[in-house]
Amino acid sequence: MARYLITGGAGFIGSHLCEYYLNQGHQVLCMDNYSTGANENIGAFLKNPRFRFIDHNVSRYIEVPEPLDFVLHFASPASPVDYLELPIPTLKVGALGTHNSLGLAKEKGATYLLASTSEVYGDPLVRPQSEEYWGNVNPIGPRGVYDEAKRFAEAITMAYHRFHQLDTRIVRIFNTYGPRMRIRDGRVVPNFIMQALKGEPLTVYGQGQQTRSFQYIDDLIAGLDKLLHSDHHLPVNIGNP
Repeated sequence: MARYLITGGAGFIGSHLCEYYLNQGHQVLCMDNYSTGANENIGAFLKNPRFRFIDHNVSRYIEVPEPLDFVLHFASPASPVDYLELPIPTLKVGALGTHNSLGLAKEKGATYLLASTSEVYGDPLVRPQSEEYWGNVNPIGPRGVYDEAKRFAEAITMAYHRFHQLDTRIVRIFNTYGPRMRIRDGRVVPNFIMQALKGEPLTVYGQGQQTRSFQYIDDLIAGLDKLLHSDHHLPVNIGNP
């Protein structure tokens, strides 16, 4: 039995990670401040003796008394609706939150996994994007608060790996959908579902030429677990080309 700390554990992806590792028989510490997460996402776990919820903003110093085997950093607004409304908290959780969670992993001797994003590629000039592509990002545009927060998070994670020899992983997550996704998340799958349920026309923006990578949440969780238990330290895309 291992002990996992999952920041952003009450969010869409984080709550599925909590559920996955509880079902595997492990101990799970879920850290969240409900900035974009929700209590109902983790309500089914609260009576599990191997689960503990910690109400904390990871942009502040993190203190956990228990030993930890794994630290998974998933705290961050992730949809445009959220990070455009919360630009400064988004930058802080990507910078300060990543720094604090890396420091905790270093203190505990834990393996660290950073949840990055396909948004690090910005407005890509290459399709599909490979991990070797450096991207095309506007650092001062409205989406820059999320793109640059994650790019910094990747940089400091690699710095901890190279300078402190911390055992790290970086995943670049592409569009994911499934249960517990908020209906007003602002991304295309919940938008289509909400409009369909209301009997409204489906909104297609622009000329409809844009492309997206979609994956179901269970497939993402399986990929995350495989990456976490690999020995690969450079960023890995998980999505559907």
